[in-house]
Amino acid sequence: MPASAVLDHAVEVTGLVKRYGGRAVVDGLDLVARPGAVTAVLGPNGAGKTTTIECCEGLRKPDGGAVRVLGLDPHEHAAQLRPRVGVMLQDGGLPTGVPAAQMLEHVARMYARPRSLDELTERLGLASFARTTVRRLSGGQRQRLALAAAVVGRPQVAFLDEPSAGMDPQSRHAVWELVRELRDEGVAVVLTTHLMDEAEDLADHVAVVDGGRVIAQGSVRELVSSSEDRTLRLDVAAGFDVAAATTALARPGTAPLVVTEVAPGSYTVVGAVEPTTVAALTAWLAERDVLVTRLTVGRRTLEDVFLDLTGRTLR
Repeated sequence: MPASAVLDHAVEVTGLVKRYGGRAVVDGLDLVARPGAVTAVLGPNGAGKTTTIECCEGLRKPDGGAVRVLGLDPHEHAAQLRPRVGVMLQDGGLPTGVPAAQMLEHVARMYARPRSLDELTERLGLASFARTTVRRLSGGQRQRLALAAAVVGRPQVAFLDEPSAGMDPQSRHAVWELVRELRDEGVAVVLTTHLMDEAEDLADHVAVVDGGRVIAQGSVRELVSSSEDRTLRLDVAAGFDVAAATTALARPGTAPLVVTEVAPGSYTVVGAVEPTTVAALTAWLAERDVLVTRLTVGRRTLEDVFLDLTGRTLR
């Protein structure tokens, strides 16, 4: 397919299967990513998201299904895709014995029309460690360098694995701004992240992966607005009686509210939270001489949706 061809989907995954030791870690997964949009792939550890992205990058060969990136098979047409695709691996994948600036200059020379190294250096704050060898960089510094290497070639598709992991807030926001700029330039950005605020802030489309399949997808608004539920968050002394509170808030003919202890002294009430719910809860606590130190009511967040879909059990 010619480089100038216009595609509805820059990345298209259909029925992807990948097995390790006879076990399917990706099991019939479907996923698409559009040009000029940020697609966030979310999932708990072991859900299959990293394997999926590695198949899209041509680093692993699928056992079943089809993967197309810019209309091409990333495994069979790796040489054709390499100048058009940027990849940022979670562990960096960088040579460790060379200075950061030298490494980035080397990568830039591989492309016909690279981005300005001066501009990237300023945008991502690389000057402060330009002469430091990669092995001596902090985790956040390596991430910034890896991102610069992934985008310096002006890719049409950018796969970014945990792009702001280990970064301080200033660096994280610089990374987010660059990701938005890539999207505005028409790049299809596919990112994996465990940071729900990152996905909420950046993503045009979210795919939640678990058990090797996409179990929910849509825009952030669509996912968090899939019901009329609201979340009431409150902080009280640890030992709050969740079962008793659930019973106290029950109303005949209405769906039960779900009261959960998310951390010692921190609780949520999820469901059709109304003004009467807040009044009933505070009155019930006052009767027991329990002081509320924080109480907020808001819409469900992407993290709420993620936990509802994938559970709260550690994996």
